[in-house]
Amino acid sequence: MRGTTTRQVTMLSALTTDSLIPPEHPIRRIKPVVEAVLAELGPEFDAMYARTGRQSVPPEQFLKATVLMALYSIRSERQFCERLRYDLLFKFFLDLNVDDEGFDHSTFSRNRERLLGHEIADRFFAAVVRQAHLRRYVSGEHFSVDGTLLEAWASHKSFRPKDDDGRSGPSPPGRNAEVDYHGERRSNETHQSTTDPEARLARKGNAVAAKLSYTGHLLMEHRNALIADMELSAATGYAERETALTLLRRLPRRARRRTVAADKGYDSKDFVAGCRELGVTPHVSQNTTNRRSAIDARTTRHPGHEISLRIRKRIEEPFGWMKTVAGGRKLRYIGLQRNRAWFLMTGAVYNLIRITALDAQAA
Repeated sequence: MRGTTTRQVTMLSALTTDSLIPPEHPIRRIKPVVEAVLAELGPEFDAMYARTGRQSVPPEQFLKATVLMALYSIRSERQFCERLRYDLLFKFFLDLNVDDEGFDHSTFSRNRERLLGHEIADRFFAAVVRQAHLRRYVSGEHFSVDGTLLEAWASHKSFRPKDDDGRSGPSPPGRNAEVDYHGERRSNETHQSTTDPEARLARKGNAVAAKLSYTGHLLMEHRNALIADMELSAATGYAERETALTLLRRLPRRARRRTVAADKGYDSKDFVAGCRELGVTPHVSQNTTNRRSAIDARTTRHPGHEISLRIRKRIEEPFGWMKTVAGGRKLRYIGLQRNRAWFLMTGAVYNLIRITALDAQAA
């Protein structure tokens, strides 16, 4: 018998978002870990808001929304809020009812400065790492460091001379104006982006075009390839090595020596000497192209050097995930502070995925 469409609207319903999500869905494993992290940050949230006045959207929902945006490759807050109106999985994750409207995308902008001022992204990432420590998933002895360029939300046409003083005038309306840079030398010393002044012109290699970028840095532990620490900095020629030493200094002191693996770009006297001053053995890949390596046989003769270099390649996995799934191939915010908060939150989400996968293996 052919079925017919029932157009009668249901007046009463006992359905909840929890009952509509399959029991085996991966989001169910991620949500308890996120809620444990947010419960740890409860006192920080209390200090952010006044005790009286009109109630705002809970900060927990903003952080959960950021987690969902990274997991489901959602590019903007406006797109997320539009999808929140009809996506029951999103409402389940944010603890909303089926008929709740959610919130407007402008609430992200109004509350972003408050979250940045209290360094909530830093605290959220640190709380996720503590969850990994509680499960004994993190190694405190062997690490890897690496950096990558993240393209800023600014075009080449915004890269203008610092002494321009607006004489060139704004771009004309309508079609995207053409600009001729032939014969003009442009560098970070003489030029600056009018869209994002903190972004710097950088390139990955000699045969690659230079783009306005920031540099993302990771410190990965070797036991389960979790991100132990991370940072976003300006794109300079020395940023990777300098920030790597900063990440190593943040590690808690211990009597036994640590090891840190890195690629050939870190084979320099200053980085090797800085590691040894911190009590860290630099397992750096040797760069012997027309030069002498800063790593000698005292380090390379041990089998641990080769093992560290083999495990080091796994640090490319979080970088690849951030650029593809989380949408970090081109950053979505303007300014170092806002992009740094996004970078930390995205690294925390990557750790959440790894933690829940390890929990499933241990179960």
